[in-house]
Amino acid sequence: MTSIKSISDKFGAWRRYREAVRELSSLSDRELADIGIRRGDIHFVVSNALAA
Repeated sequence: MTSIKSISDKFGAWRRYREAVRELSSLSDRELADIGIRRGDIHFVVSNALAA
């Protein structure tokens, strides 16, 4: 039973990651600059934010 929960948790984390990347990617370069993120750093920023 714990393996199913583990898989479910990992799938949920992956979905949150993809959603955050999608939302940030939809912003313009100007909007990203306003919040201090460069387009090339989106994956790094999201990974670190979700790991915290």
